[in-house]
Amino acid sequence: MAEEKQSFAIRANIWTLKLTRNWLRIALIILTIYVSLPFAAPTLMRLGATGIARVIYTVYSPFCHQMAFRSFFLYGEQPVYPRENVPNAGWVPFESYAAKLDAFDGVDLNTFDLPLISAARSFLGNDEMGYKVALCERDIFIYLALLTGGVIYAQPKVRRRLRPVPLWLYVILGLGPIGLDGFSQMLGYPPFNLWEPRETLPFFRVLTGAIFGLMTAWLGFPYLEETMQDTRRKIEKKLRRKGIPV
Repeated sequence: MAEEKQSFAIRANIWTLKLTRNWLRIALIILTIYVSLPFAAPTLMRLGATGIARVIYTVYSPFCHQMAFRSFFLYGEQPVYPRENVPNAGWVPFESYAAKLDAFDGVDLNTFDLPLISAARSFLGNDEMGYKVALCERDIFIYLALLTGGVIYAQPKVRRRLRPVPLWLYVILGLGPIGLDGFSQMLGYPPFNLWEPRETLPFFRVLTGAIFGLMTAWLGFPYLEETMQDTRRKIEKKLRRKGIPV
């Protein structure tokens, strides 16, 4: 029994050692899959594979609001369909399309309330508008930027030299823009009603999401590397004491 426990402990240490040596590659693979599937969903809808596409939308739904007027669309007349109250958006507004759709029957398109949120969340698209990416504009660029930051960090010279971003700078540049943009929008709607309701330009959703993603990569990847290096050294030392080559 003691030998079995020791053997299991050794195997666990070896697997953990492999993880500490390959964690970045694993993280980038997971991020690549996570970022790719939201684009696969509208492509599958376009190809008629709606069952698989709906599974992807459902899987991502707990992690994003998926509202149509705050999401990218593929294979349609426009890449985005912002609401009418978005200033200088330069696109035909969402309401002009939604007014013709059965999915929005009985919904007040001019009032930001639960019926509108629910309908906009459930609407996946059509041949005219295209089909919705499974993550909203801001979220998809958070993860794209996080993946981009990971790819940059994976370069040996960067990985050796880069240290975690100072927390004060992360708060100012990482959290500041996305918090200001998001909260200034949210506080204009019920139950707060602190000012006239506003919708953010798609450009600002993309920009604040990308900045947040890159800053999070700068903070997170170096911290994880330090943790993995420390764990790796401890396990290597332990295995060497047992005469196991590492």
